[in-house]
Amino acid sequence: MMKQTKWLINLSACLALITITVGATNFAPSSRHLSDGDTLVVSSSLPFSSDTVALPYASYQVGAVVDSISLPATDSGVRNYAPLEDFFAVLDSLQAGKDTVITVVQLGDSHIQAGHYSGRVMRLLQQQFGNAGRGWIAPFKLSKTNEPDDYFISSVAKEWIAGRCIQTNKKTPVGLGGIGIQSASPSINFDVMMAPNNGAGYSFNQAILYRGEKAMPMLPAGKLKDSIRTVLGVESVAPGVLADTFHISCQTDTLQLHSTRRKQGTDNLLPASSFRNVYYGFNLTNGNPGILYHSIGVNGAMFVNYTDENYVRQLALLNPSLLIISLGTNETFGRRFNRSEFMGQIEAFVSLVKKQMPHTAILLTTPPECYKWVTVNKKRTYVRNENTERAAKAIRDVADREGLACWDLFTATGGENSSAEWRRKGLMGRDRVHFTKEGYQEQGILLYRALMQTYNRYITDNDVR
Repeated sequence: MMKQTKWLINLSACLALITITVGATNFAPSSRHLSDGDTLVVSSSLPFSSDTVALPYASYQVGAVVDSISLPATDSGVRNYAPLEDFFAVLDSLQAGKDTVITVVQLGDSHIQAGHYSGRVMRLLQQQFGNAGRGWIAPFKLSKTNEPDDYFISSVAKEWIAGRCIQTNKKTPVGLGGIGIQSASPSINFDVMMAPNNGAGYSFNQAILYRGEKAMPMLPAGKLKDSIRTVLGVESVAPGVLADTFHISCQTDTLQLHSTRRKQGTDNLLPASSFRNVYYGFNLTNGNPGILYHSIGVNGAMFVNYTDENYVRQLALLNPSLLIISLGTNETFGRRFNRSEFMGQIEAFVSLVKKQMPHTAILLTTPPECYKWVTVNKKRTYVRNENTERAAKAIRDVADREGLACWDLFTATGGENSSAEWRRKGLMGRDRVHFTKEGYQEQGILLYRALMQTYNRYITDNDVR
């Protein structure tokens, strides 16, 4: 009856492992069976349980070839999926052909800022349900930190002050992406470009620039300027935030903008000193139905860094159907990890989210295991960070207490002592806290599989046919 029944999985019969490969730039939804031309292979890289799950039928040519990890059957899905039922219902309507956009936000720390983990989930969901655009991009390189590899935001202005949500005394206001950049230059430009290879498939025809209330607005420049209709923000859309919208008459991979000091509706130029030029980032969309997946991460971030009502009100501008909260690693490196204090911090943030985004489903994820430095016999060495296991249990307990969905990445990646195997397989970085690009992509596969397995369970339990 509905399209998704073509690929509905009988969970009790799934014994196949699937590895995902890259290359294709076509992100249209797919519900077909695998054919000889597909590039999926059977493989396994880590010695986990042989009980595995299959993915929905589709060709996932979205990233460099990596071996997929088998999931323990008892821990492969989302715990307590009832809070996600409304999200799965709209997902099902999208799969059935409804012309709509479903927004997902994944919020986190350095594991998310790099973009490899969340980027893999984004592309897989869009491969199955449709690509509505790249979503949120932030000017990380201008703030002198690492940026995802599928886009570039550059400027001729070189001297930028960067504010981040992790700063006790923030150097600038911060926006939706947890950062802000500020320049004293009287003339500012931004060149936005999707990376030719890694950004393939993310052309856009609308861009929203979020800026501070006193920042100079931007106007189109370059070859496309005459084909862009600009709507400059005049009233705050959230505390301290204005939004300029650029409607482009064609799909494009680039956007050039230049600041203006002209007072709207006049030919008068305002003095440069009257502006405080703070900019936060862009939201890129393409006008198509599908998944719009916003990845927001800040190196070093913890729950307390996002627990600010003004910030959550800004985050609510994205109107997510699902908010995936992937935090908890940085809290485990304090001198004394306190379970009760940590749980209180989670609950405080969740309380703000529920207040400002009452219709948004929340999915908590646990941090994976990692190492930490210790001194033994006057020598520094790596040891297993036992606090990540404690943090994972605390997150699961908060989810149970608050009635939230939870996905246990700690267990899905192998649980206790698993970090040694990830390190041996070349999936963990040299610092033994972060992961390689391939390691993060593996985690993205795991999260996607968990979501799809749980979605299929929802379909089965509700007899959606």
